[in-house]
Amino acid sequence: MKVGLIGLGLMGHGMGESLLRGGHELTVYNRTASKADALVAKGARLAKSPADACRGDLVVTMVADDAALEEVTFGAHGILENLSAGAIHVSASTISVALAERLTDEHAKAGQHFVSAPVFGRPQVAAAGQLNILAAGAADPVQRAMPVLESMGQKVWPFGERPSAANLVKLSGNFMIFAAVEALAESIALLRKAGVDEHAFVDMMTNTLFAAPIYKIYAPLITKQQYRPPGFAAPLGAKDTRLALAAGESLNVPLPLASLVRDKFLALLARGGEGDDIAALGKVAAEQAGM
Repeated sequence: MKVGLIGLGLMGHGMGESLLRGGHELTVYNRTASKADALVAKGARLAKSPADACRGDLVVTMVADDAALEEVTFGAHGILENLSAGAIHVSASTISVALAERLTDEHAKAGQHFVSAPVFGRPQVAAAGQLNILAAGAADPVQRAMPVLESMGQKVWPFGERPSAANLVKLSGNFMIFAAVEALAESIALLRKAGVDEHAFVDMMTNTLFAAPIYKIYAPLITKQQYRPPGFAAPLGAKDTRLALAAGESLNVPLPLASLVRDKFLALLARGGEGDDIAALGKVAAEQAGM
């Protein structure tokens, strides 16, 4: 397919590699054009604007937050005014439920289609084409987008015809990740202060009761205090927690644990953690324990 890809951060770049391997004709755009160099060297075409990336069958966006997606969609030379009638905007970004609903309405008014397809997986997973992709939207555009989604993911998980449902699932899943990392952080801080072998603890727990990818990925990062470079940057974790809380508030669903996690992220950012991975919640737990 003829695919545009907007947003070439760590995740977007990996997704671009997967799309090229899948044989798609890829056009890429990033505000900092030099981030496209490696993909262009592998056969992608460089777009000069978001509009220039909207000339094909669909455009995939993978940007940091609501503001960035609003800019490339609604701004001058944006997606909305340049995507062809009947073409598809696939949003892989972690965005608010409210913005997903607005994008659904605005694309429909323009005769276009909107599919939410946020992803689970760190950058190396994206580069390997092994993401888990949540897909929601009208049946026809989701089916038409499937060759692109399958190029980027090991499995596409359907969540119905309302695009914002996939965004709510993504926010709920990320909240579970953050809660697991916080539990690890506090447990490891407790053992470290008592002088108990935290590495042995992690080895035992991640091979028995908690033998799940999240614990296996983040526990070693915390025990080794390996927080940079980030695979999942702390500011994005803070943003996603705020979005989960906003979704809860809109539905009158209390999320007290999410409120705690939000405060831990704020404490991390206040300590200069903008360049840290979310695993640096372990640093906050240790400092709060006096270490």
